[in-house]
Amino acid sequence: MPSSSPTRRTATRAAAALAAVALSGAGLLALPAVGAVVPAPISFPGEDAALTLEPIGSYESGVFDESAAEIVAYHAGSQRLFVVNALLGAVDVLDVADPTTPAKLFTIAGDGVANSVAIRPDGLGVIALEAPVKTDAGSLVFFDAAGSGDILGSVQVGALPDMVALSGDGAYAVVANEGEPNEDYTVDPEGSVSVVALPSGLAAPLQDAVRSAGFGAYEAPGNGGTRALPDGVRIFAGVAGSARPVSENLEPEYVAIDGGAAYVTLQENNAIAVVDLGAAEVTGLLPLGAKNHGLPGNGLDASDRDPQGAPTISIRTYEGLNGLYMPDAMSAYSVGGQTYLVTANEGDAREWGDYVEGARVKDLGTGTRAPLCADSPLAGLTGDGDLGRLNVSTASGLTEAGCYDELFAFGARSFSIWTPDGTQVFDSGDDFEQITAAANPGFFNSNHTESNLEGRSDDKGPEPEGVTVGEIDGRTYAFIGFERVGGIAVYDITNPVASTFVTYVNNRDLAQSVGDGGDLALAGDLGPEGITFIPAEGSPTGQPMLAVGNEVSGTTTLFAVSVAPTPTQTPTQTPTQTPTPTPTPTPTLTASPTPTPTPTLTASPTPTSPPSPTPAPTSPPTGSPSPTPSAAPTPSPTLPVPADEPIDSGPDSGPGSGPDNGSSGGPGTGGGPDDGFDDGSDDGFFSPTGELASTGASVLLLAAAGVVFGLVGVLLLVLRRLTRGDATTG
Repeated sequence: MPSSSPTRRTATRAAAALAAVALSGAGLLALPAVGAVVPAPISFPGEDAALTLEPIGSYESGVFDESAAEIVAYHAGSQRLFVVNALLGAVDVLDVADPTTPAKLFTIAGDGVANSVAIRPDGLGVIALEAPVKTDAGSLVFFDAAGSGDILGSVQVGALPDMVALSGDGAYAVVANEGEPNEDYTVDPEGSVSVVALPSGLAAPLQDAVRSAGFGAYEAPGNGGTRALPDGVRIFAGVAGSARPVSENLEPEYVAIDGGAAYVTLQENNAIAVVDLGAAEVTGLLPLGAKNHGLPGNGLDASDRDPQGAPTISIRTYEGLNGLYMPDAMSAYSVGGQTYLVTANEGDAREWGDYVEGARVKDLGTGTRAPLCADSPLAGLTGDGDLGRLNVSTASGLTEAGCYDELFAFGARSFSIWTPDGTQVFDSGDDFEQITAAANPGFFNSNHTESNLEGRSDDKGPEPEGVTVGEIDGRTYAFIGFERVGGIAVYDITNPVASTFVTYVNNRDLAQSVGDGGDLALAGDLGPEGITFIPAEGSPTGQPMLAVGNEVSGTTTLFAVSVAPTPTQTPTQTPTQTPTPTPTPTPTLTASPTPTPTPTLTASPTPTSPPSPTPAPTSPPTGSPSPTPSAAPTPSPTLPVPADEPIDSGPDSGPGSGPDNGSSGGPGTGGGPDDGFDDGSDDGFFSPTGELASTGASVLLLAAAGVVFGLVGVLLLVLRRLTRGDATTG
């Protein structure tokens, strides 16, 4: 959808500002969206891509870099999206009955700051509300999602409730109480997970329905502890003299539920907590270990100055460098009765008061920072063009000798799949940087507030933050959002140990660098955070969709998810005339114009299609500071393809790739199987052979016959008139 006119955008922003004043949940006139879908989204499909992702509509708040759109939840019954607007500390309600023009209905707010929202199918909504003083106990606020947003009641939970999720049966609300410290690091509340039993009807629970699971069992034995803290669960920094250092240090971030268990990421601690919902008890802590960036397929671009002023894309491996997974978002799904956890390995540094965890590699050994060990394989790589600019943790890798023999970066620039006991069965390796480098090399590792080349290479690269999982036509897909450069990567995770890349789409115009004065209304989506999959059976269109909240651009965007139909061949009437199928075309890129000169790749040559992801080892990972043991990566198998069938892996079914008629899925929708001939346009379903061809030939014959009969009729009429004319004259 093309962008709206500046006049319409300005008017809509003004209307949205007026609507935001009424934070009571009262119904308001629906406010139409403005066009935040860019004319040519960046699209990079994988080989034989099984589905396409196309932005079709967006609601624009008009607010830049103020977290005006974060977490998103969908209610099928009312066809509404509920979007956390951190700027207002509230939840915006959008009507998406027509997903091409989302419209704001009203805003729901309470006494505090909204951090998360979830909706039960019957319309019971719940908001995780941070207290005005974030170290105080927060609350869950319940409301009528299908009606006018009336508040039904609230219950108190732990400090800083950061994310709320509902169990599949709707019986429980589970909230991660992060318990972050205050800014000067003098008060640090305990982290916890609250399990709230929900009523069966549209009503708020009572306070006695709340049970909170804490981490006191992992304190020292003399401090009430009954369980050993697993090696690799990172406990560091903290308030001096604390009586409960473990409970205060563990910070629940994100919740995924499968069956009777909740799995909760502890991001800074590089671990996952397992919570029994029936008992409301933490039953395990799973350390996630570290990714070995010294192995082939696990490389990264670690510098934004290689060299300074003219950075080049250099995805390399480094012996002795590791990445702490530190996942933010997480989803759960099952295969054959086995639960799997899918994590977006973002990474996060702790920085409160005078404590600063991160440091650039070149600054180690200066001030009060310990140095690299002289015999470390990284000792000679501290220049800006190598690892000198990379931010690493000073809390991991320090030896008894007082130096760092290994280094640990924040995040793994990947997504991973784990079993519930913490065994990693898959990691995407360096796919994300390889894919984004191939898709748009002129803005590789760009930031979100500004468009630049390699602005985030020295930090966390693309920075995968959000992830959700959805099932389409019997296959399971993971959708991963990149917070910095932007875009959504899609992987087929039906077979967890052999997951494969499908496509990457970025609804962003990088020519608009908003932080440098570019036009926010033309920039598209900046900083995707919350991602929600909408199944076909509940979608306004009857087809699967994806909803994404973008915290920097303040946009909420809807994507159509279309399955590419499997090509079929029908015998021709004259077999000898059957053309030989042409080779699969190489995908072309539909990116924004890149600056010149285009940077060169100094890594291994990037293939024309994205690299196949690498299966991770099946042995359990160890905790930091030891990296996850793994063998050299091997290519993953691709999805089976029926023999002798032409495959269309070109970009004609994706967004922004020319005159496509729409989403794939059938006649008249575009994006169908390729006919083997490139005539410069994509009709989506034409085939030169089989029934369709013969039908077309029949139509042409009938048309030709009609033309002939018409000409004969005209000639007869002319002769008749000439004859009459002659008779009169005579």
